[in-house]
Amino acid sequence: MKKTALIAMSGGVDSSVSALLMLEKGFTCTGVTMKLFNNEDIGLPIMDSKCCSLDDIADARSVCAKMGIEHYTFNYGDSFRTAVIDRFINAYINGQTPNPCIDCNRYLKFGELFAKAQELGCDYVVTGHYARVKYDEERGRYLLLKALDPQKEQSYVLYSLTQEQLAHVQFPLGELTKPQVREIAEKHGFVNAHKHDSQDICFIREGTTYADFIEQRTGRKFPPGNFITTDGKVLGRHKGIIHYTVGQRKGLGLALPEPMYVQSIDPVANTVTLSTNAGLFTTTVTATDINLIDCDRIDKPRRVQARIRYHQKEQWATVTQTDDNTLQLEFDEPQRAITKGQALVMYDGEVVVGGGRII
Repeated sequence: MKKTALIAMSGGVDSSVSALLMLEKGFTCTGVTMKLFNNEDIGLPIMDSKCCSLDDIADARSVCAKMGIEHYTFNYGDSFRTAVIDRFINAYINGQTPNPCIDCNRYLKFGELFAKAQELGCDYVVTGHYARVKYDEERGRYLLLKALDPQKEQSYVLYSLTQEQLAHVQFPLGELTKPQVREIAEKHGFVNAHKHDSQDICFIREGTTYADFIEQRTGRKFPPGNFITTDGKVLGRHKGIIHYTVGQRKGLGLALPEPMYVQSIDPVANTVTLSTNAGLFTTTVTATDINLIDCDRIDKPRRVQARIRYHQKEQWATVTQTDDNTLQLEFDEPQRAITKGQALVMYDGEVVVGGGRII
């Protein structure tokens, strides 16, 4: 019997070409667009083009029709609101900076959609991510590897994948470049062959700040408080903690004798601590809510390369697992603006060791 694949189709070129490649491998494919929110939910006119909009669904359906495969739209609005939007808001309220794309992958694409695939008896879930999966016979584990195209490499946002998920996931674009993907789409006459990639957070409309979005969603105004130095000296007043993130310099609204940056945010005291650029550097990171991929546990200090943000180049460090759900990592060189709420992701060459949420 043919293997079956459920293709997560956003309406973009990457997921469309992923579906095509799975078809060419001989899989029986079904396209699914995950409707994560309504445009009116985020303050957009109903017919405006936006992620999860009618245009995206139409593009996905058009590509599926061209390939002769079925297409369905599943509504995951409630789950997306709870697992992604609410987490995003709560992080900012608590002085952290979230990465909603990681939460969307974890709880929606490889949570809700993965469960739906199992319910339907599909062998694989397929997405347009640029990453690779392989089975290591010696270790008896599935490994997550970087994509071959360093410009599109997305393993950082996939570090939460479990062994069960990796066994039933495929990333057909892992060995391709973006120009190659567009060329394939153009060759097959896909309507979205030259569609622009989504760059911003999909549920934040253009021209709206994160702080505006949070206030609109919560119906709250976040009170002003003090900008302070690391030794407690008051420098002025801030607009509310949700307007700031670690490492920020612009938009502080202060006249200071030297450049100052957000070093930390205290939601309890309602203060934003500023420092010089030198004060942003540190070597130690603690991460919780961890997931390890190439091993069950880190039993002794281990040398790794690690990122503390998506597009950062990996940096050498030593990691220790201090309990079942906590990692302590010491970088060889001080890192700038390590930020609570972001992901710490570790690598051994091209293999993802695992990661966690910086606390």
